[in-house]
Amino acid sequence: MQKKIEIYQIDAFTDKPFGGNPAGVTLSNDLSKDEMQLIAKEMNLAETAFLSRSDKADYNLRWFTPTVEVKLCGHATIASLHFLNEKKLIKNSSVKFETFSGILSCGIKDGKYFMQIPIFNMKEYDGNKEEILEALGIKKTEIEDSSPFILLENGYLYIRIKKLETLKNIKPDFKSLLRLSNENKPFDCVTVFTTETIDKDSFANLRFFAPFYGIDEDPVTGSANGPLLLVLKRLGLIKDSDVEISVTFEQGDFMNRRGRVTVTYNGKSNDLYISGNAVTVLKGEMIF
Repeated sequence: MQKKIEIYQIDAFTDKPFGGNPAGVTLSNDLSKDEMQLIAKEMNLAETAFLSRSDKADYNLRWFTPTVEVKLCGHATIASLHFLNEKKLIKNSSVKFETFSGILSCGIKDGKYFMQIPIFNMKEYDGNKEEILEALGIKKTEIEDSSPFILLENGYLYIRIKKLETLKNIKPDFKSLLRLSNENKPFDCVTVFTTETIDKDSFANLRFFAPFYGIDEDPVTGSANGPLLLVLKRLGLIKDSDVEISVTFEQGDFMNRRGRVTVTYNGKSNDLYISGNAVTVLKGEMIF
């Protein structure tokens, strides 16, 4: 029997079309995992989000790249909130999503969409640094000497470099990066960042590379921006505080997809959130 779904394309972490990071979003209770994967492949965006009913939260939420399902995606969650808001399906400005990363508290506050980010354990990475830098096209002299590589338990690797210009000019060898992430399972994705910024009110600028998940470079990555605040705390660049900390990170500028992500951490409750704007650029139906 033929199926038909309504599907949106939404740019997240921007208030202007053609900026930020695009995601597909649809709401359906009748899609199999194989169908979700085929739809994500057809959309050919970094991620497509699939909303459906849940017995544990307001909605079930799953994320697919064109090649694989992932356990966490920030920008497609922000896009999903925008989708639900446009359809007037958000009650009292809050939503809970059942996901593979647990129940996530999300919603709308001060005119922006926000999403809870799980807090992952982290450690200093002492593996094949030279090969990683070579695959990224970064010279050892361009790395901050006092900053170790930081690895999260979810496989995200963070590398701090000195200059914004260096970040701009990175040209990774994605085949080599894919080989390294396949061979060395501790890391799947690489975030390269600097505390030199474009906007004076921002705290860091970053780029995110994930060929392991079929995404050579992601324009604006919520799941990388959120933990970056805690990485900066680990590196001593943000001081510990009992009060809530809120900073803005930049991403996507060097892909002509300018995005801005606000990251907030509450030390008392140990809660981490990302927030940003979103805008719909396409509405349509998919028939299959």
